[in-house]
Amino acid sequence: MSTDRPAELAARVATLDTIAAVLPMDRRDELAELLTDQDIETLRHLVNQGMGANTLRALTSDLAYLQAWSLAATGRSLPWPAPEALLLKFVAHHLWDAEKRLTDPEHGMPADVDDKLRIQGFLRTVGPHAPDTVRRRLATWSTLTKWRGHVGAFSSPALKSAIRLAVRATPRPKRRKSAKSVTGDILSKLIGTCRSDNLRDVRDRAILMVAFASGGRRRSEIASLRIEQLQPEEPIQIDGAPPLPSLSIHLGRTKTSGAQNDEVVYLTGHPVEALNAWLTAAKIDKDSVFRAIDRWGNISQRALDPKAINDFVKQRAEMAGLDPNNFSAHGLRSGYLTEAANRGIPLPEAMEQSRHRSVQQASEYFNSATRRSGKAARLL
Repeated sequence: MSTDRPAELAARVATLDTIAAVLPMDRRDELAELLTDQDIETLRHLVNQGMGANTLRALTSDLAYLQAWSLAATGRSLPWPAPEALLLKFVAHHLWDAEKRLTDPEHGMPADVDDKLRIQGFLRTVGPHAPDTVRRRLATWSTLTKWRGHVGAFSSPALKSAIRLAVRATPRPKRRKSAKSVTGDILSKLIGTCRSDNLRDVRDRAILMVAFASGGRRRSEIASLRIEQLQPEEPIQIDGAPPLPSLSIHLGRTKTSGAQNDEVVYLTGHPVEALNAWLTAAKIDKDSVFRAIDRWGNISQRALDPKAINDFVKQRAEMAGLDPNNFSAHGLRSGYLTEAANRGIPLPEAMEQSRHRSVQQASEYFNSATRRSGKAARLL
């Protein structure tokens, strides 16, 4: 931990307050101790440059972990640029063979480093890290190194070889963010638990329907949704039936869009009605759309935390008699594409709504749905 004087620490906390809107401020004091003045100045610069809030949160989280690990492993803050030996130590501490650890206690992350990170809340699970997590944190480290005007050793053959060999030695099946997709039938069961007219049921019904029907929006996009992003559209007339209400959602800059792009998706019919019912019941006409509700039925003025959406998806799954461990908020995103495939909607049309940029990623859901019912799977 830092040995800065109280006045210096207080000044760092005050600086963090200026960017509180986009950083995980529940750990503000801890961040003030872990991060250096230069770290915090870099973060403030990125806020002023308009970096996406979700990207900045992820970057800050990775930076805090790297600093905590460096302090635990070496007793010093991260050096800039980091020597190749330190990068290799990071790989050795995080990608290791669980079986070899049984016979060699010194293999992998040392016990004292593990203990320090666990006490601080940076380590929660037991075992080696996921390769993707290690690669992401190294990429963050590399990016920060470049922003400081240095050239790192992140492209060195030794580091690439170490990662490749470590991954090969400790194979891990790729896990989905949600074990099961929330397809149409599952969604109906979740919505079925929102039967009453109390505020919580009205809100959760609207969140489920809006998140799914808008293309399987990410939980961060739903949590941060604001009234000014909603634009009423002309009702949709289909085959002489009563007109369906319609609105557009202006997502602005998203995880996969460019800085200047305004991503737009559309809602039609029941999801619009559910959203309007929530806004009317909650008397919301500005600022955040979806908000927390306390046990007395009082509605917060602040937006929901993205984690809360994941929590209530699991809660609704359990209420519907399903295993909550199989579902998460990301299941709405994968479920949208899976359901689109099941209903024969062309992939390009579904991607227009989901806003996936990668055909390869989106087609994974389509392929799974069509392969299960295809001729190749029914030879016998």
